[in-house]
Amino acid sequence: MVVWTIANQKGGVGKTTTTIALGGLLAERGHRVLLVDTDPHASLSYYFGIESEDLDLSVYNLFVQVSTKEQILQSLCPTKYKNIDILPATMGLATLDRSLGSKGGMGLVLKKAMQKLSNEYDYVLMDCPPVLGVLMVNALAASTRIIVPVQTEFLALKGLDRMMKTMDIMQGEQESPFHYTIVPTMFDKRTKASLLTYKKLKETYQDKVWPGVIPIDTNFRNASSAQKVPSDYARSSRGVYAYISLLDYLLKIPAVKNK
Repeated sequence: MVVWTIANQKGGVGKTTTTIALGGLLAERGHRVLLVDTDPHASLSYYFGIESEDLDLSVYNLFVQVSTKEQILQSLCPTKYKNIDILPATMGLATLDRSLGSKGGMGLVLKKAMQKLSNEYDYVLMDCPPVLGVLMVNALAASTRIIVPVQTEFLALKGLDRMMKTMDIMQGEQESPFHYTIVPTMFDKRTKASLLTYKKLKETYQDKVWPGVIPIDTNFRNASSAQKVPSDYARSSRGVYAYISLLDYLLKIPAVKNK
């Protein structure tokens, strides 16, 4: 099982869109995909029409009780797409830092849960909240690769800097190094800000930056309204083409599997 964690300590950079777009493309290629929503706002869950507050089980339950494989499987929600399931979020996740933040052994909850599902899915994509806390720490610890979407505007570089510092701090507690790819998003070649930010990203992070860009594309918003993955809604759009290129790039990187 390969686990991609989509994370950044800044909101509005395209984390959920990236999770859904890549998940949809992987499913099209025949891979069994699990999308994990770790954001209390539950945008990923709502995207697929899941009213997670009406559910009895969610990601939250993994943190407040010891869950068997069967219980985790019962927490999953199917989607209208054959190869995509979701582990939904609830607002209760917002209380975890207060109730569990000081409790030992809480940083590996998601990793242990995913290990129990290792024979059920080929890829797990985790959508993170833009806040450093128990949820992001868990998602990073569970990852085999971290995908960091960065909006191509100057304020987003600050969020990226915080994200890099977080990974540096956590690295000391990891058995193996973090593997990550920075993905420039919301790129508009007509603006000086996008061009200069992209140049700065390449200068600072070099080969850690995917050489392509995800452009601004209204089809992403429209696909969300239709509750369809972008590649199903607008296959020939420039945004989908960019995500296909990103996926091809990621799949060429030697895979690190979650053990």
